[in-house]
Amino acid sequence: MADRRRAEIEAKRAKLAELRKARQERQKADTERRSTEVAPYTARRDVDELVESILGSSRRGMDSGGLTPSSSVPGTPTLGQTISLPGPSSLLSSLSGRLSRQSDAGSEQASLGTTLVQSGTDNVVERTMTPRLLPDLIDIEQELYELPQKERVIYNKEVQTMPTEPDPTFVSEAELRQRISREREREIEAERIAREQELDEESVQLDKEIEQEIRELSEEERTSILTAPEFLDFVEQSSKIVQRALNDNYDYIRDYTIGADTGADDSEGKRVKRVCAFSDERYTKNRSITDIDWSPKYPELSCASYNKNPAALNEPDGIVAVWNLHLLERPEFVFHSQSDVLSVTFSPFHSNLVFGGTYSGQILLWDTRSKHLPVLKTPLSAAGHTHPVYAMQMVGTQNAHNLITSSTDGLVCSWLVDMLAQPQETLELVHAGHSKTGEVAITTLHFPDNETTTFWVGTEEGNVYQANRYDRAGAKAGLNQYDIYRGHSGPVMGVHFHPLVGPVDFSDLFLSCSVDWTVKLWRAKSLAKPSTTVHAVSPIYSFDEADDYVYDVKWHPAHPAVFGTVDGSGKFLLWNLNSDTEVPVVATHVGSDRAINKLQWDSKDGRRAALGGSDGKLYIYDIGDMAIPRESEWSDMQRTISGMVGGGQTNGVADGDTTRVLAGR
Repeated sequence: MADRRRAEIEAKRAKLAELRKARQERQKADTERRSTEVAPYTARRDVDELVESILGSSRRGMDSGGLTPSSSVPGTPTLGQTISLPGPSSLLSSLSGRLSRQSDAGSEQASLGTTLVQSGTDNVVERTMTPRLLPDLIDIEQELYELPQKERVIYNKEVQTMPTEPDPTFVSEAELRQRISREREREIEAERIAREQELDEESVQLDKEIEQEIRELSEEERTSILTAPEFLDFVEQSSKIVQRALNDNYDYIRDYTIGADTGADDSEGKRVKRVCAFSDERYTKNRSITDIDWSPKYPELSCASYNKNPAALNEPDGIVAVWNLHLLERPEFVFHSQSDVLSVTFSPFHSNLVFGGTYSGQILLWDTRSKHLPVLKTPLSAAGHTHPVYAMQMVGTQNAHNLITSSTDGLVCSWLVDMLAQPQETLELVHAGHSKTGEVAITTLHFPDNETTTFWVGTEEGNVYQANRYDRAGAKAGLNQYDIYRGHSGPVMGVHFHPLVGPVDFSDLFLSCSVDWTVKLWRAKSLAKPSTTVHAVSPIYSFDEADDYVYDVKWHPAHPAVFGTVDGSGKFLLWNLNSDTEVPVVATHVGSDRAINKLQWDSKDGRRAALGGSDGKLYIYDIGDMAIPRESEWSDMQRTISGMVGGGQTNGVADGDTTRVLAGR
């Protein structure tokens, strides 16, 4: 609403400015047109006045000799005309003498000569006026004008004695031109005044409308604007941009011409440093983090899932918060759920999609381009999960991928990401050796790299099992009943396979952690040699340095010998098998007396680790140079595994499989 009103006001102001500009242009055009129209008449009038002045001076000279000027009596002869005068011949001598005296008086200038001729027949005296010039003694420049044509006028008594009164109806050409010019000017001026009055009225009207538009808002109008969704979205996005800029620790006034001693020692790269801790009083208070994931496209984004806040009955039971390393005070996005969110993952193929598994068994899909609520979700029916979903993983490629989820009732479902109405396929994991119930209570699940069919699950009873989604050579779909990875004495909290990285393939090694305070290193049996009888697989090595429940374990994505664990005492342990297998290389107390539930390395280079605490805080740590492997790390890892196997600990598999681990595939 505010944007629309502002746009209307701006449009009216622009229209008002255009009207004023148009008025100025019209005034300028009228001025130029008047100047161009009046100038020819003015020039012609000046010429007429000049000619009249010349003719008037000549006629005044004639008037001084006793002749009637042509300006006073119509029909008066001009220079060079012959005048016939009636009367006796005695007038000839007197007129001759009179004219000769006038000629002598103006001897210094060109004078007028008059010749009288008497006609013997009709007793009429003809006077001829001819110019008489002085001798050509000097050069005189004169402007010549075209004089009117001479007329022959014969005077009589009536003409000489007729009174000379001007004709009241006579109008000269100059006066006519002046009248036309004045009429045109009056018309143009009237039109201009009318236009200006019209523009002024429209301008006043627009000013009134603008003043009415920007009037003081009432309290109800102000409240409606402040609570409008468009305004809230604008404030949300703008404040995020400002906070991102304020959280940037770059020194904008740094002087690079001055050398600075950092004071760092040689061991700085080996220390684990806390980057930040994400929390929000509104969303994460009294909640615990249940799962973590990093965005595969944006390395600064990470997401965390939360359980319910028992003190806030009006808040959603579960939420997912997307955090930004450049926005520390609040989450970038917050998604809501009607049930506790126990597992969460970014889609590796669609950067805007986030999946979550809930305590009620629903699978939810949120989109960062949408609002807080999920855009898709599975129905609460027997076709999908009806028990808590603690584990999920996306498998496949860009053009063919599925979301695999598992619940504590032993059900594994495969979903198409754009169709969550029902699972594409379901697989129920059961074990015939269980005395009370045949179902397998799945607590964690993981697929090795480049594997979409075979996966391993950890259970509440403490065992790890291998399962297949489909029938394959030598194995049927479902749980492998014969190979049991037995080593933990409590529920398995995490299982993670070694990533495919570097020149040597260690992808058949996996780690598991449990509430029995231990971490186990296993080697998976070859899929080409399944057991036909019940066979217990033992771990290669056991790490017993934890002081509490070990809630999660993850191999490092770049270093072959590094992995991390988090436990119930709030510690983050960093292990390097090439350095020491007995104790971790770094043990960091995260700073909270509460447990750390989840660990996840960033997907870019593994320098940062995200740790999710039961206090609702998401901790980001940087491990420095320990994330950068040397070229000899893979060969050192081979020797380490060989020493573990040769030291008397065995996993109960054939020696040929051990050779494959040591030499790589």
